[in-house]
Amino acid sequence: MTQYELVGIGNAVVDVISHADDQFLGNMGIEKGIMQLIERDRAEVLYGAMNDRLQTPGGSVANTLAGVGALGMKTAFIGRVNDDVLGRFYADAMTGVGTEFVNAPVAGGDLPTSRSMIFVSPDGERSMNTYLGISTDLGPADVPDAVASAAKIMFLEGYLFDKDHGKQAFLQASRLTRAAGGMSGIAISDPFCVDRHRADFLRMIGEELDYVIGNEAEIKSLFETDDLEAALGKTAAMCPTVVCTRSGDGVTLIRNSERVDVPVTKVVPVDATGAGDQFAAGFLFGLASGRDLATCGRMGNACAAEVISHIGPRPEADMMEVFRKEGLV
Repeated sequence: MTQYELVGIGNAVVDVISHADDQFLGNMGIEKGIMQLIERDRAEVLYGAMNDRLQTPGGSVANTLAGVGALGMKTAFIGRVNDDVLGRFYADAMTGVGTEFVNAPVAGGDLPTSRSMIFVSPDGERSMNTYLGISTDLGPADVPDAVASAAKIMFLEGYLFDKDHGKQAFLQASRLTRAAGGMSGIAISDPFCVDRHRADFLRMIGEELDYVIGNEAEIKSLFETDDLEAALGKTAAMCPTVVCTRSGDGVTLIRNSERVDVPVTKVVPVDATGAGDQFAAGFLFGLASGRDLATCGRMGNACAAEVISHIGPRPEADMMEVFRKEGLV
């Protein structure tokens, strides 16, 4: 049986990037500098209006898997794409970076492959218009027992919590992994997602998971409080390992009775896209390779620092060499 250090479940979204000036944005009714969800008809109009398309496989968990895979670990991705041009591109591109794409593109699917149309302005602003498409239909039938049972660590993407069948897929994957002796956890992804599904989030964190990763806003949203320390304490009482990223204030990691606060060097990011995804990559690499809690946090910080130093959500440097220079391996 194939063994995987990390298996992730998440939205399989093709990032489609194009350059556009402010006049184009205005003519197309695109709000500058934000991410907004759009419907299928709008997605087709915007996609057709892009002239110099650059397409890359995206999605939060997929970015994390790419980071872990670049560090030499065997990874697999559970996601849903249509058997269309973008879906085949996504599956091939994930395989091309070393992550096994375990779900065949869906032939005859009712919805097209998910895509995020990203318009980059001359001033560097990124205006993102995301159509979630077939990705949000992911359910338990998309979780292969053999893959989930072969995962050392299962990593879930909070965004998929918005659909009941997504929650069911998470439960199935987590239970299969843990029954086989692995660990399972989640990146909260979005405080607004917590607001919509707080009871289900808390139930899963408390009963079904071994670790949870979130930023300050996400951890506080679990308990509807502005007191981060109180929220951390309550989360740690429910889940064996809690990781809270605090931007320029570093990261807090709690495992059972151990707490570590790892500082960061504050820098002005070139592009903050993917910072959380690559922090997770470094942290999960450390976790999978048996590092202590502080080292896991430092690895996560190093990966996040690298990705915000350039455009794009995936590492460009040899992160293993970065780890060596920082005395982490």
